[in-house]
Amino acid sequence: MADKDGILNPKDYGIDIPQANSTFHVKGNSHASWGMKSRLSKIFNPRSGNSLMLAFDHGYFLGPTSGLERLDLKIPPLAEYIDCFMGTRGGLTSCIDPSITGDKAIALRVSSGSSILNDDLSNEIISVDIEEAIRMNADLMATQVFIGAPHQKESIDNLSKVINTGNRYGIPTMGVVAVGKEMARTAEYFRLATRIIAEVGAQVVKCYYCDDFETVVAACPVPIVIAGGKKIPEYDAMDMCYKALQLGAAGVDMGRNIFQSDDPFAMVQAVRGIVHDKLTTKEAYELYETIKNR
Repeated sequence: MADKDGILNPKDYGIDIPQANSTFHVKGNSHASWGMKSRLSKIFNPRSGNSLMLAFDHGYFLGPTSGLERLDLKIPPLAEYIDCFMGTRGGLTSCIDPSITGDKAIALRVSSGSSILNDDLSNEIISVDIEEAIRMNADLMATQVFIGAPHQKESIDNLSKVINTGNRYGIPTMGVVAVGKEMARTAEYFRLATRIIAEVGAQVVKCYYCDDFETVVAACPVPIVIAGGKKIPEYDAMDMCYKALQLGAAGVDMGRNIFQSDDPFAMVQAVRGIVHDKLTTKEAYELYETIKNR
C-alpha cells in the first residue's frame, strides 16, 4: 500500500494535453472490444464525440417525482432529440415503446435497494443481472457508487461485478458518483471518486459539475458525463452544460432540468444544440425561447 503522505496534493494535470493513444472517439476506450465500441458509438455521437442522455430513473429511490408522475406521457415525446434513454428496467419496459428507441442507446440502471426512507442511501444491491441487460438490448449498465459513504466497499463490489460481467459480453458500465448530504461537491472529492471508478474499470463515469472541473476531467482516463442535478433556471442549466463541455465533459445526463422545464420540448432541443452543435449558452437560450414561443 502506497504511503498517502506526499501524494494527495497533485498539481500536474496536463490540462491542454490530449490523452495518448486515443484512436477511438470515446476517451480511454481505444483498446475495447468491437462490441463494446459499437455500443459506445451509439451512446457517444462519433461526429461530436458527445452524448445527450435523458435521465428518468429517479423513481427507483424517490417514487413519483415532479414532472415524472407519468413516464409514458413525459418521456416518449422527447425521444427524437436524445442519444440515450437512461432508465430502470421497469420504467423502460412498462412505459417506453421499443419501436421508438430506434437508433437510440439504452442505459439501464442496474442498482437498487435504497429509498428516501432509508437513513443510508449507500446500501444498495445489483438488482438487474447481465442476462436481463442482454434481453433488454442494453448498451450501457449504470450503477451508483458511494465513495466516502458507510457502504463504500459494498458499492465498489457492486460496480466490480457489473464491470466483470459487462466486459464478458461487450456491454460497457457507467459508474455514477453519488453525493450524499455528508459529501462536499468539490473538485477534490470528484477527482477521487471519478478516478477510483475509472481504475476499477468503468468505461464511462457520471458526476456533477463543480469549480475546477477541468482537473476532474483531466485526471479521469475515461469520459465523464455530467449529471443535470436539481432543477435550476433554464439559462443556468444550459450554461452549466456549456461550461462542462468546454472543460472536457463528454456530454450530459439531464433529467429534472428537462422534464421539469417550463417547456421540456424546447429545453431538450436547446441542450442538444450545446452538446452536438457547439451552441453557446446565449445561442441555446435563444433557440429555447424561439421554440417555446412558436
